[in-house]
Amino acid sequence: MSHHPSHSHALLSAATRSLIARVARAGRPPMASMSPQQARDFYDVGGPLLDLQPAPPVDRVEDIRLPARDGHALPARLYAPESPSPLPVLLYLHGGGFTVGSLGTHDVLCRQLSRFGQCAVVSLDYRLAPEHRFPTAVHDSWDALNWLHQHGPSLGLDTTRLAIGGDSAGGTLSAVCALMARDTGLKLALQLLFYPGCQAHQNTASHQRFAKGFMLDKETVDWFFAHYIDASEREDWRFAPSLAPDHSGLAPAWIGLAECDPLVDEGVQYADTLRMAGVAVDLEIYKGVVHGFITMGRAIPDALQAHADAGRALKHAFES
Repeated sequence: MSHHPSHSHALLSAATRSLIARVARAGRPPMASMSPQQARDFYDVGGPLLDLQPAPPVDRVEDIRLPARDGHALPARLYAPESPSPLPVLLYLHGGGFTVGSLGTHDVLCRQLSRFGQCAVVSLDYRLAPEHRFPTAVHDSWDALNWLHQHGPSLGLDTTRLAIGGDSAGGTLSAVCALMARDTGLKLALQLLFYPGCQAHQNTASHQRFAKGFMLDKETVDWFFAHYIDASEREDWRFAPSLAPDHSGLAPAWIGLAECDPLVDEGVQYADTLRMAGVAVDLEIYKGVVHGFITMGRAIPDALQAHADAGRALKHAFES
């Protein structure tokens, strides 16, 4: 398999190729040339333009706050269908390299997961780097999961059926929370991971192959991680869940990857690691699409298939 970018570009679907061409024509500055706040503002406005419009309807959408260990009130958003009985719940952690992303950038996705999963979704606004470096995002995610587990019934949720999920950096945080949940005896129904980062260093073949021209460039990945974590801490499994000493006894995993994504190899390797440890894994690789595609439903129709697949996995996990 040639690693020449033009051969790799041949893998792209027509819709994805068209999107990449439009982005190139727009001549937007790379995120790595912006300040974190500029990048956040840019993503908060530009990200949702690629997603479904209007946003799919959900019966209940409510802004709430969840307490972190240091007393900070974490903004969160609850999505739920009408239901006579308490609903199972997914805690959702958004992507954005631990540096960008918000409740707004992942609003459509969380609505879709609630609809297809027939469950409640709580989307968490964990604190971002560089103002809050590693491991604050880990602590915030874990504190929110524990709070939901203990106090979810006050929101009409059935927290005996609890799942965690996220995309990209949020997928990393979800995998880490699944490990912590196992270690403390908190039972999860599922870990739902969209193209998670799993390794300490970005040195797989796919990181080289898709380093430039596939939406998530190497310089952006480096920029994210420089803001988030010190080089000396990268071997910590709370940054690189593949480095955890033991993966046995974890919640079942649904892993959705993008074929033309620098992170695809580490996602496949993490699926293998979990399977080797006896964890049930459902792995889907969506052909011809790039990192971030699940929040680009208007531009890349494959996102809708991924939403349905992930929702079905949630529904199945909550029923079993």
